[in-house]
Amino acid sequence: MLKEIEVNERNYYKRIDKFIRNSYPQLKLGGIFKLIRKGFVKVNGKKIKNNDHEIFKGDIVSVYIPENTESLVRPEVQKFFPRYFDFDIIYEDDSLIVINKPPKISMHPGSGEQMVTVIEGLMFYADGKFDPHLVHRLDKLTSGVCVVSKTKEVSRELSDIIINRDADKYYFALVCGKPKNSGMLESVVDGKTARLEYKVRNVYNLPEGIFSLVDIHLFTGRKHQIRVQFSQINCPVAGDDTYGDRLLNREMRKKYGLRRFFLHAYRLKFNYKNTPYDFNAKLSDDLESVIQEISDYEEK
Repeated sequence: MLKEIEVNERNYYKRIDKFIRNSYPQLKLGGIFKLIRKGFVKVNGKKIKNNDHEIFKGDIVSVYIPENTESLVRPEVQKFFPRYFDFDIIYEDDSLIVINKPPKISMHPGSGEQMVTVIEGLMFYADGKFDPHLVHRLDKLTSGVCVVSKTKEVSRELSDIIINRDADKYYFALVCGKPKNSGMLESVVDGKTARLEYKVRNVYNLPEGIFSLVDIHLFTGRKHQIRVQFSQINCPVAGDDTYGDRLLNREMRKKYGLRRFFLHAYRLKFNYKNTPYDFNAKLSDDLESVIQEISDYEEK
């Protein structure tokens, strides 16, 4: 993998080894020396040989990082590494970037994580121009609006907005059964009070049973909150093996292609520095396909 970074005011270091270490904090110092020694580092297209090579603002530093990085990367960040993946950018400015997170992508590397993650993908996209920081999290199998800041300061400020319930979060979920047409759910989730309101958008009378597409306004952000609260009223989210019916989910997977729980964060609203932000993410292709498959059974 070849990465090129322009030396500027924000990332400038006089020595090339210090510049690379600042730009690639996951690399061991010995790994940086090894890259330089093998000729994998160039400045303005020319290979350099010395760790203390002097660089200047405006220089273009090219670093080739081999696929096998075990000997180069610090053990504690072995899986925290820029990696490419294709994502849909909803919005971007100098402070933040908003994407429509795909399903089956984790937010952050974890124990045993092998696949690319959101933060790694954005590290690759940033290409050294900014440092992505998570503002909030979505479950690995949940798709939708995901906000990531470009600085630690913005991350702290936006996280406070969301934690203090000053943000409006909206989700679509397909649930088993037919709850009341609208309502408020308030209960204890993960040892804390959890609250949401919902409205039924569509009802589907499938051969396997009744299912409802619900529009959810989330007021709190407890772990697995939507999945837990709808299971508490005997309307678990379709496809959710943890809180729902595995046999029914297996049928939904075989017949309608529902290969994860049906949950999508479609909208996020908040005010930041006197500016209103309102982001919307279209339903992911896999869930849209499920809706098309069951549309013939929609209750009129």
